[in-house]
Amino acid sequence: MPLSRRTMLAGAAALTGTTAASAATAAAVPAEAAEVSGVQAAAPSADAAGRAARAVVFRDVRPFGAARATDLVVVDGHVTDGPAPRGAKVVDGGGRIALPSLVDAHIHPDKTTWGGSWVSRRPAGAIADYVAQDVELYRSQRRPVAERAYGLMSHAVARGTRAMRAHADLAPAYGLAGVEGLAEARRRLRHALDVQIVAFPQHGVIRTPGTARLLEDAARSGDVDMIGGIDPIGFDHALDEQLDLVFGIADRHGVGLDIHLHDRGDNGVRTLRGIIDRTRALSLAGKVTVSHVFCLPALSDRELGSLAADLGAQDIALTTVAPSDSLVLPIARLREHGVRVGLGSDGVRDAWSPFGDADMLHRAHLLGWVTDVRLDEELADCYRVAAHGGADVMALPHADLAPGSPADFVLVRGECLPQVVVDMPRRDMVVHGGVVVARDGAFLG
Repeated sequence: MPLSRRTMLAGAAALTGTTAASAATAAAVPAEAAEVSGVQAAAPSADAAGRAARAVVFRDVRPFGAARATDLVVVDGHVTDGPAPRGAKVVDGGGRIALPSLVDAHIHPDKTTWGGSWVSRRPAGAIADYVAQDVELYRSQRRPVAERAYGLMSHAVARGTRAMRAHADLAPAYGLAGVEGLAEARRRLRHALDVQIVAFPQHGVIRTPGTARLLEDAARSGDVDMIGGIDPIGFDHALDEQLDLVFGIADRHGVGLDIHLHDRGDNGVRTLRGIIDRTRALSLAGKVTVSHVFCLPALSDRELGSLAADLGAQDIALTTVAPSDSLVLPIARLREHGVRVGLGSDGVRDAWSPFGDADMLHRAHLLGWVTDVRLDEELADCYRVAAHGGADVMALPHADLAPGSPADFVLVRGECLPQVVVDMPRRDMVVHGGVVVARDGAFLG
């Protein structure tokens, strides 16, 4: 059967989170003093050390769909359970539900045609076919990577994304253009979005001469947080050579690893074992991620338990997307062994597929759809894996509205969290670090 986005890429479910909110006091500026936009300059207040503090009260919000509205107090970009400092800015939430912002743990913004003209795609039957069309599409684009990526990434912010791990194709056909383009987009969005960049050898590490040198250059550049790999057996046909090379670069330059693994069956398991062994040998626990991992869902419970225990022991994270029920990772089983799992968008309107929208609420909805969930707690878990799973993968604190957590949240109209996952209402307000960065579905720049 020909490869497609649906047959290539996978889904996931379920992590837990906590909830909390805090009340403002009369020390806050009255709501009437707030500008209609809700983003007026805050009157300065001071903390105990005498430093100027940025204080905002988000008035009349319902954290996680609570029955009673409350006020959410933010000081210096973090939720607090203390009283609102005198002179705090007030933003009216209008009784909307407050939910943690989302994390896209796997996306390819460099490939996108988002915001441009429609592109018609030709049939493709293998990864090599898609890769060839990637190059053709790249050469046909009049807009540079930085512009296209910025458009998609700012759109993701307007849909409630607080952070993403962005993969940039790296190959002789592009040089470092993808990495440099994403680095420029990240710089422009640094006030609204936390971004990790992966230098991803989509064309293969060994099969495409010159790629290894580019990976080394990228790791040395300071622009990337991680380097990648791809199917060392099924695509590169060089298990040990590829893994030794990418692990060596990561170890020398102090960057992480995020390896695409589509291979199923024994090839996938052998690769995963090779990754585990090298992570242990080089003491890279906590710095390695494997994306997609299609070999896991078909394993017996015993085989899965053995691999999950080793993944957990080496703190190797996994990421996945949600295109079909047959490839959804066994998240609950993996969590039993402490394995971090994040959810991602993957490609968005690129040579591989016309689909995708970089909307992680939509991705949580798709996760619930393909896993055929029905219960409220199951639907809420789909949201949590989209919010907190990716945060765990990226080593970010949970934006769970608890005191001390980052003030990264979205405000939506709705009844409760499960209903929000199903109905996907407009994100009326997106807050990053206590600052409103999007309103009524539009990025504020």
